[in-house]
Amino acid sequence: MGQLVVNGERLLANLDRFAAIGATKKGGVNRQALTGPDREARRLLAQLAVERGFSVFQDPIANLFICRKGRDDSLAPLLIGSHLDSQPSGGRFDGALGTLAAFEVIETLEDFGIETERPVEVVAFTNEEGCRFAPGCMGSTAFASRTIPSGWSSLRAADDGAEFAGELAATLQSLPGAGMRDLGFPVFAFLEVHIEQGPSLEKEGLPIGIVTGIQGTRWLEVTLSGQTAHAGTTALIYRRDPFHAAVNALGSLFAAIMPSDPAARFTVGRIAVQPGAVNAIPQTAAFTIDLRHPSSERLDEMEEKIRAVVHDAASAQGCEATIRQMFDMPPANFEAGILSALDRAAQERGFATRRMLSGAFHDALFMNRVAPSAMIFVPCRDGLSHNEAEHVEPEHSVAGCNMLLAAILQLPSLVIVTG
Repeated sequence: MGQLVVNGERLLANLDRFAAIGATKKGGVNRQALTGPDREARRLLAQLAVERGFSVFQDPIANLFICRKGRDDSLAPLLIGSHLDSQPSGGRFDGALGTLAAFEVIETLEDFGIETERPVEVVAFTNEEGCRFAPGCMGSTAFASRTIPSGWSSLRAADDGAEFAGELAATLQSLPGAGMRDLGFPVFAFLEVHIEQGPSLEKEGLPIGIVTGIQGTRWLEVTLSGQTAHAGTTALIYRRDPFHAAVNALGSLFAAIMPSDPAARFTVGRIAVQPGAVNAIPQTAAFTIDLRHPSSERLDEMEEKIRAVVHDAASAQGCEATIRQMFDMPPANFEAGILSALDRAAQERGFATRRMLSGAFHDALFMNRVAPSAMIFVPCRDGLSHNEAEHVEPEHSVAGCNMLLAAILQLPSLVIVTG
């Protein structure tokens, strides 16, 4: 048998079919988690699966699984896939490409009569984006921990105030023909195709990125407290200005953190002063910090520096500082063995590649806690994502899918050729 290749036309047609679900006027999609369009996309994927003779399952968090049986179904399955939900003004490829590329892979195995030693399953994880219900990556988080946090049930949707528990129940009920599985089960390995969501691959003219890990993320909330006073009558010597302290602290941190470490990411995404009057010195100044790095140790060091700089700046202005850690996501480093399989797959297919880290977190970060995992990136135009203008060239979508197919054929003790 010659080299297996996916049906590129079928993949691209499916991308178009799913892009029509929740389509926006500017060419993107609004298919937020646990909405009608999200359920419609799940139903379509389940319908396509049944038509090919695959089994369809879901679990209590509404992760959707499409199972192609192996020779020994008692073995832990290889899991491939991503998600189907989108941002409110999202693109047609973020998540959907990974899910549909995975589905095309098992269709190709079926087309060519390839029997696998263990089952190969496509997964569409629930609520990866986290824009309607926070946090994101709910499906993979719950899968990896084998539990749904109790606090999620009372969450309210950001768009319409709907309760999470009700929307989850409606989503599960929208697929009455799907079997129900326990939450979490042994997995042989997990692979995810995704758009890069950055400009590196496109700028370097590379069709494939081999993702070696995902940066850790830490969010801090900083509040500086001073004394509100009249803007016109209070001389500098009498001021306890928290915004002045914030500006001084941030000036030092912007100059120190990213310039000294190319792998570091330091972002202030939100800032507010109170009482917010034009003619009053603020009583408080508050801002958030998004801190990212592939090393947990460096995250600790950077947080320690932030705390020291902020407290020094506050003290210099006669203010007080409090710093609260809002979120802490440890980094993921993907296993060398699965990365080697990706390298061999790229060499076999003649794909020029680059090993790279992911700055955004994905379902693979959480799956890496329970199974060897890795990601395949494909370039997107101008690095745009979470944007209706998000675009992946057709040949890159197909290349990412062929890379996934080649990669699973490189995994040990997986494939027996019978076609």
